[in-house]
Parts: sequence; C-alpha cells; structure tokens
Amino acid sequence: MWMHFCCAKPPVLMLSSPSRELLPGILLLAWLPESLAHQGAPLWVTPRCYSAEELPHGQVPPHLLARSARWEQALPVALVPSLEAAGPRRPHKWAPAREQCPTLRPEQVLQADTHERSISPWRYRVDVDEDRYPQKLAIAECLCRGCINTRTGQETTALNSVPLHQSLLVLRRRPCSPMPGAFAFHAEFIRVPVGCTCVLPRSAP
Repeated sequence: MWMHFCCAKPPVLMLSSPSRELLPGILLLAWLPESLAHQGAPLWVTPRCYSAEELPHGQVPPHLLARSARWEQALPVALVPSLEAAGPRRPHKWAPAREQCPTLRPEQVLQADTHERSISPWRYRVDVDEDRYPQKLAIAECLCRGCINTRTGQETTALNSVPLHQSLLVLRRRPCSPMPGAFAFHAEFIRVPVGCTCVLPRSAP
C-alpha cells in the first residue's frame, strides 16, 4: 500500500482570538530592532565620556550632531540671530512679563509681527545654558494675564493667555564619573514656549 504525501497540506497553526490580537504587536517587536539599526544608535545607549582636552567646552561631538534633529530649522533656534541683532527696542523690553500688557491700536500694529498683533501678545528673550546644546534658545513670554478685547484694545480677564510649547531635542552636558573633569552628552526632550494664545479660564475649584 502506497502512501502519497505530495498533496498533503501543511499543518495550519490555529490561533485563538486573544492570540490573533497579540500577533501584530509581536511582529512589530520583531521588526523594531532592525528598523532602529538603520537609524543610528538609539538615544538610550550609554554616552561616551570626553575630557576637556579631547572636546573643548562649547563643542559637541560631530557624530551626535549628524544624528540629531536639524536644530537650525526649529523656531527657538532660528529666531536667536535676529533677536540678538535687533537688541532691546523698547525701554520696557526686559521688564517682567505679564506686567507689560499693551493697548492694542490697530493703526499702530498693522505692519507689526504676529506676536505684536496677537490678542494674546508675547515677546521673545534669549535663554542661555552653557551645559545645553543648542546653548541659546528663543523663549516666548506672554505679556498679558488675560487677552486683549478687540473692541476696546484693553486687556480683559474673560480669557486667559497661555503659552504654546514645542518639544525640542537637545543635548545636555553632564559630569561623567569616575573620570574627574570628564563629561558626557545626554539626549533629552524639553518643552520650549514658542508663542501665546487665548483660552477660556478654568473654572474655580
């Protein structure tokens, strides 16, 4: 008696309903390490320690710059040169924010920038951190606690001014132990205020 196996069907793996739901996640986990390998070293790899002679203060390893985001395209970085070139333009430029809510006069701000024409106006200041790269970032500060009424041009508390944030990848310079005087760069995301907008006040608790 001859037995023919040429046409036998391969065994079919029967998955229960919960297993079928988990299958896409399992496939993703299998694919993820290979995908990350094409993107360069992940952010959680142990940073390398540098000596002051090897990398002078203010400089960043070229390979970290090549793998990081293009900072020059980010608004907080792109605005710094123009802000430094303009300098303080008004006597109250560096007065505390929230205390300099302007009176909005349309005839005076028609040609102004967005942050001056907004009913939730803001200003920029340059924040400097020598242990961060980029070291200089443009930070937005709201000028009003409320918002400006478009009819009167005066501040109203019917609305609140709140900052808008952008997530930005930066490199943080930190001491590297146990080597004295050595340091390493750690990648982290920070929230940078880039503008202000009007929102309804939160109800009192």
